Amino acid sequence: MKKITAFIGSQRKQATYGAVIEFEEALKTYEDVDFEIIFLKDYRLENCSGCKLCFTKGEENCPLQDDRDLLIEKISNSDGVIIAAPNYSFHVPAAVKNLFDRLSFIFHRPRFFGKTFTSIVTQGMFGGDSIVKYLGGIGENFGFKVSKGCVLNSLEPTTDDICRKNSKAIRKAAARYHRELSRPAFPAPSLFRLMLFRMSRTNLKLILNDGFCDYRHYREKGWFKSDYYYDAPLGLLKKAMGLTFDFLGRQMAKNR
Repeated sequence: MKKITAFIGSQRKQATYGAVIEFEEALKTYEDVDFEIIFLKDYRLENCSGCKLCFTKGEENCPLQDDRDLLIEKISNSDGVIIAAPNYSFHVPAAVKNLFDRLSFIFHRPRFFGKTFTSIVTQGMFGGDSIVKYLGGIGENFGFKVSKGCVLNSLEPTTDDICRKNSKAIRKAAARYHRELSRPAFPAPSLFRLMLFRMSRTNLKLILNDGFCDYRHYREKGWFKSDYYYDAPLGLLKKAMGLTFDFLGRQMAKNR
C-alpha cells in the first residue's frame, strides 16, 4: 500500500482541508492508500537565518533545533507528497515558504527520487495558476516526479456551481496523480533536467573541493561520473547532449 502525505499550509481547517479530504476520496477510487494529513502549523519550524551552514557544512549543522528533520522523515517515508495551501498575496503562505527555505539545501542535493508530488491551491480570486507552477518547480528540484496540481475556487459564499467545478478539478487532479504514482519510479529525465544536472555537477567539480558538503555529497553518490542522478535510460541524443552540457559547464566554470 502506497503512503501519501499531504502537508497543509492553511491556519484554518476549512476550504483547503476540505479539498484535501475530497482529493483523498477521489484517489482511493483508484487504489487503497495510506493517507496522512499534516498541518504545518502544528509543527515547530523556526525561520531560516540564512547562515548557509546547511550548504557548506551539511544540514546536520543547522543551528535551529526544531521539527525540520521530523518533517523530512515524513516526506522520506512517503511514496507521494501533496502540498495544499491557500493563495496568500499571490503566493504560498509563510509556513509553506519557510518549509522550502529550511529545505533549500535539497535544491543543491536532491533526494526525493521515485516519489510523486502534486499541489492543491485554494483561492478567492486569481493567481493560483502561477502558484501551482511554482510548487511544481519546487517538487522537480527536490527530485520528485511531478503531477500538475489544481486550483480551486474558495470564494465565500460558495455556490453549488463552484462546488461542482471544484469537485471536477479535484477528480482530474487525482487521476493525474494516480497515473504518475503508477509510472516507473525512475523515469528518463527531460533534456532540461539533464542539462541542469550535468552543468551544475561539472561546475561543482571544478570550483569546489572536499571542504564543501555539496562536493562531498556528489563524490560519495558517484554523481561526478554518472549520466544522471540515478540510473536512467538515455537515448543517443540525450547521451550526446549530456556531453555538450558537460562542456558548457566547464566553460562556465572557467569564466567564474
